[in-house]
Amino acid sequence: MSPSLDPAMKNPHFIGIGGAGMSGVAKILAQRGARVTGSDTKDSETVDALREQGITVYIGQDPAHIAADTTAVVISSAIRAQNVELVAARERGVPVVHRSDALAALMEGTRAVAVAGTHGKTTTTSMLAVALTALGLRPSYAIGGDLDVPGSNAHHGEGEIFVAEADESDRSFHKYAPEVAVVLNAELDHHANYASMEEIYESFETFVGRIRPGGTLVVSADQSGAVELTRRVRAAEKGPRIVTVGASEAADLRITAITARGLTSEVTVVLDGEPLTFTVSVPGRHYAHNAVAALAAGIAVGAPPRELAAALASYTGVRRRLQLKGEAGGVQVIDSYAHHPTEMTADLEAIRGAAGDARVLVVFQPHLFSRTRELGTEMGGALALADASLVLDIYPAREDPIPGVTSELIIEAARAAGADVAAEHDNDAVAEVVAGMAKPGDLVLTMGAGDVTDLGPRILARLGS
Repeated sequence: MSPSLDPAMKNPHFIGIGGAGMSGVAKILAQRGARVTGSDTKDSETVDALREQGITVYIGQDPAHIAADTTAVVISSAIRAQNVELVAARERGVPVVHRSDALAALMEGTRAVAVAGTHGKTTTTSMLAVALTALGLRPSYAIGGDLDVPGSNAHHGEGEIFVAEADESDRSFHKYAPEVAVVLNAELDHHANYASMEEIYESFETFVGRIRPGGTLVVSADQSGAVELTRRVRAAEKGPRIVTVGASEAADLRITAITARGLTSEVTVVLDGEPLTFTVSVPGRHYAHNAVAALAAGIAVGAPPRELAAALASYTGVRRRLQLKGEAGGVQVIDSYAHHPTEMTADLEAIRGAAGDARVLVVFQPHLFSRTRELGTEMGGALALADASLVLDIYPAREDPIPGVTSELIIEAARAAGADVAAEHDNDAVAEVVAGMAKPGDLVLTMGAGDVTDLGPRILARLGS
C-alpha cells in the first residue's frame, strides 16, 4: 500500500524537527516522497538520522529557512507563538499545521492502531510495531522514542496497518480515527492542560468516541482510571467493541503469571480458554502488561494470536526505557525516561527486582515546574525505593518557572519517606559525585524526561577512568 501524498505536504518545513514526535512524521513524509526541511536548536543523533534520510536540517532558527516553495510549516505544542520561523510563515501566508494533524493525515486509508495512556505508550507502540514487522506484515509506525538505534522511531511500511502513539498531553489524540484504540491507564498529569480527573476522563472519552464504526477499544482491567473509563464507555448508548486486559479475573485477556527471568520476563495469559506463554525481553510487571495490551491490539487488527505472542520476543527495548547504557568499573548505568511518580515507581521496582542484592543509585531530574508542584511529594516517595539519590534542578522544557517550585519539594518529601537523597545543582559535577558514591556491583539509574540522559555516558567515562 502506498497512500498518496497530500499536496499540502509536498514541501513541508518542521520547526523543532529533532523532537521525538516531529522527527517521526518528517521521516514518514520523506519516505512517501516529500521534500522535507526542518530546523532545531542543536545537533543530535536524531538530526543526524534525519539527514541520512535526505532531509535538510538547519541548526538555529531563521525566517530564511521558510523557502518560497514551502507548502506548509509543521509545529508541535512546544513551539511558542513568537518563534521567528512561525512568525515568518504566518506573515507570508504559509499554512501552519500541527504535528498531530499531519500524523492524522498520514494514517488516513490505513488500519490504524492508536495507543494512548498516561504511561507506557511508547513501549506498547514499539512492542506492537516490532512484532508486526517480525510477522512480515510491513506496518507503518510512529513512536515517541527510538527503538534500538537513533532514528528508528518511525517507518513507512507497505502493509495496511499503521501503529501510532496517541498523545493525550495536549488533547492532540482527538485528531485520530483509529480502527483499534488502546488505553493503558488514565491518571492526572499534564497539569497545565488538565485541572481534574474529570477533565482527563472527558478527554479520553472523546478519544474513544473517535474509534471507527466496528472498531475495538483495548483497555486495562487493572488500573482504576482505565476501569472508570470502561464503565463510562459501556454506559453510552453505542460504542466500540471492548477488550479488557490485565490480571483481573474479569479481564477478557487475563494475565495469570509473570515470572522474572533476570532482565526478561515470562508471561502467561489465558487466550480463548487456553494458556499462552511468551517472553518479554525487558524486566518489570508494567512492561509485561504493556506487552499483553500490544498482543490484544494486534489480535484486534487481524494478526494471528500465537504467532504474534512469539513475535513479541523480537522487541528488545526502546531508548531511554530502562536502556542499559554500559558498564564500567563493575557498575552498570541504565537510563529511564520515567518522570511521573507511577512511572518512577514501576521502573525502580523493576530494577530492584533485577538487581538482587546490588545497590540502586538514582540521578533524578524533575520534568516541568507544574508537574513538580502537583506531584513532587509522590516523586519523593518513589525515590525511597532507591538506596541513594541525587536530585537535579527542574528541567523546564516548554514552561516558565513557577515561584516557590524547586527540586527542594521533592527532596523534602523523599527525606520524609526515609530516603537517602541529596541535591545537585551542577549537572557537570554529577559524574564525579556518582563515581565517588558507586561501588562495583551497583546499578546507576539516570531518570527523567529531560537532558539527564546525556549524563549516562559521562558517568561511564568517569567510572572507567
